[in-house]
Amino acid sequence: MGGASRRGGALLKFGVVVRGRGRVRVSDRVSVWIRDSDSMLRLVQPWPASQHPRFLASQSSNAALRYDAGMKILQHSIVRNIDIPGPGSITSINPATEAEIGRVTALDKDGAVDAVAAAKEAYPEWSRTPVVERARILGRWMEIMLAEQDQLARLVSAEGGKPVAEARLVDVLPGLDTLKYFTEHLEEMLAFRPVAPEQLLFAHWKAGYRFDPLGVMAVITPWNYPVGIPMAEIVPALGAGNTLVFKPASATVLTGLYLGDMARRAGLPPGVLNTVALPGSATDALLDHPDVCKVLFTGSVDIGRHVARRCAERIIPAQLELGGKDAAVVAPDAGLERTARGLVWGAFVNSGQTCASIERVYAHQSIFEPLVERVVELTQEIRVGDPFAPDTDMGPLTTRGQREIVAKQVADALDRGAKALTGGVLPEGPGFYYPPTVLVDVDHGMEIIAEETFGPVMPIMAVSSLEEGIEKANDSRFGLTASGWTRSRETAQRLQRDLEAGVVMINDHVVAFAEATGSWGGLGESGIGRAHGSFGLHELVNVKYVVHDAGNDKAMPWYYPYGEDFDQFIQAAMPLLYGKGLDKYASLNRLASTRRFKERVRKTTLAANLKKLL
Repeated sequence: MGGASRRGGALLKFGVVVRGRGRVRVSDRVSVWIRDSDSMLRLVQPWPASQHPRFLASQSSNAALRYDAGMKILQHSIVRNIDIPGPGSITSINPATEAEIGRVTALDKDGAVDAVAAAKEAYPEWSRTPVVERARILGRWMEIMLAEQDQLARLVSAEGGKPVAEARLVDVLPGLDTLKYFTEHLEEMLAFRPVAPEQLLFAHWKAGYRFDPLGVMAVITPWNYPVGIPMAEIVPALGAGNTLVFKPASATVLTGLYLGDMARRAGLPPGVLNTVALPGSATDALLDHPDVCKVLFTGSVDIGRHVARRCAERIIPAQLELGGKDAAVVAPDAGLERTARGLVWGAFVNSGQTCASIERVYAHQSIFEPLVERVVELTQEIRVGDPFAPDTDMGPLTTRGQREIVAKQVADALDRGAKALTGGVLPEGPGFYYPPTVLVDVDHGMEIIAEETFGPVMPIMAVSSLEEGIEKANDSRFGLTASGWTRSRETAQRLQRDLEAGVVMINDHVVAFAEATGSWGGLGESGIGRAHGSFGLHELVNVKYVVHDAGNDKAMPWYYPYGEDFDQFIQAAMPLLYGKGLDKYASLNRLASTRRFKERVRKTTLAANLKKLL
């Protein structure tokens, strides 16, 4: 198993010889590919994927029954805090067993329009509700979520396929943290912020910023993190005083409705948060509605373009968190064990279905082979199976369609000369499983490097220098997050500076999403705008600059009429305000000689700011 060397153009690793277009398949044993000259590779002691022990748990006959235990299943949309049946139907499927979990009645376009009307009706009162009261209700929501975290995590696991423990870690915990952060800091973050005018002509103003709500917003979220992502958008939007129509993804609609039910039990007034089970075909009713003032969308690039176009037609903002093709750059001095473990988790958490998953690794050639060896060892230790089994590390993908995308990209890479050191084979049996896969011999001409994979695949490339690693990492139309792996402070600072992404982490990846103060958003096709923290909150408000002039003066210096005296006043004022040295004093004398200065300038205000002026 240990060791790696190059012999006659073949890469020998972990008892596996890889060469040409031979494919290494996942196995719990040491599987040996034997090559005689240029003959085809053959597998000694094969283990069929359908009999692999890591997939057997998902085929248990009573698995579907256990998924219904202890979970709250809602059947209708929630509008004005009332369960509203719809004419359609959305079925929630367990991706581990392909069994039905529950069926929800779906609204149509008329139902979506009514949800917007409910939010509009609730907006005047909610927008005037004191911030401290809004924060109190969010705090009550946090208490409910904490008390019911087990039921919520199990529902997330059942609908999305991630292990229950992972659902707690990556969905429930960030949801709770978002609630805690805004409960504790909302009042100070939305408080009036006074600002002293810089322009001396306006020194008598009392000025500053208000952070007022915008109105009715539509929040459209994906299925990969059905608690973490919605909470990061819903909570600050509500806290800021907006009212919402929340459309969860159809694949995790039960989880979305559970969040809406928690919110109404926490005390949100009717219409403030309306959670709608809505098919994608009816979603344009939200995008096109004249009473929706902003759309918060998280999802694919293609649908994000559609959302942006529809919003542009009405000239309203769309906050878009779209795809990612996140890169990790590994410096020569990176700690081998920490880096290998960090890369494996960052690539495979939630079965790789994370917009910020590590989907490209650029490792310096001096560390490449030992790093790949350790990464493959750790990847082969990942226990794939029943998400409800306590020792499962990775469950299935959430949808059949997503697994097809992953399998297609991997097959394309293998056909183009890439090597799968582990994984790379579609398993048989029920469930949307795909094994964690490590690829080498990849290049930027392959779809697996250029397009978002959104699955458990880690392509690794060797680079000759840190410069090459950074250059390749930036060679993407995406720019959500990136990471650098090094023990050097200087190298870390360089990576933080030069990697082109909205978030750059050193010696970790992905987890910045769970930090409530850290902004989240990307460059290029990764989206528009920022979420989380103060920057995210300010995307959800009207940042209103306000000025109070007591109005005690009969006329301000710039009021009509103009005339020659006013022209002399302005000519003298400019070098006084913006000149240097003795010119300022000369300008002050000329200014003071004008009738406009004598009649309309506050001498006491000027004297109070004389030090700043001169």
